[in-house]
Amino acid sequence: MVYCGMSMLKYLPVKMVDPIINMLAGLFYGDLSKYGIVRPVKGPFRLKEEKGRSPVIDVGTVGKIIAGDIKVCPSIAKIDGSTVEFENGAQKRFDAIVFATGYRSKATSWLKDYQYIVNGDGMPKNNYPNYWKGQCGVYCAGLSQRGLLKISEDARVITNDIAKVIQDRKKEALPMLHNV
Repeated sequence: MVYCGMSMLKYLPVKMVDPIINMLAGLFYGDLSKYGIVRPVKGPFRLKEEKGRSPVIDVGTVGKIIAGDIKVCPSIAKIDGSTVEFENGAQKRFDAIVFATGYRSKATSWLKDYQYIVNGDGMPKNNYPNYWKGQCGVYCAGLSQRGLLKISEDARVITNDIAKVIQDRKKEALPMLHNV
């Protein structure tokens, strides 16, 4: 879709390309709103022009959403420990909570202890390449501004770090078990 749109932009203005790309995306992906994915009011190339960011559809993720392997939840109203209350009043308990904050970080508006990972602008406090690891078990993925490949790498290193923390805690607990 992006390549097609970029090719069209050589000959057509954004106000013509966006509706064509949105129509093609609708034909290709179907109506994603029934899965909780709402299309922005402005078209993808208008958003790119105005905000400098490109909205992206991860077709692998969309496939998992359509298959029911991933569920898109409504906006979060409140978090109390491991219980999340959504704007529609529904509540659900989670073992882990991963926030996908969109195209600009708004972490400082909803993350109470954001100083453990991000600065006042919602960007990582730590420098690349270790920007993803904060204090107190707080991690961030996708804030390096280095594209989708880097986001994938972030997820991998964060997962490995969490596994190491769990493994280290188990090792610390073993001597205590033998002394009982």
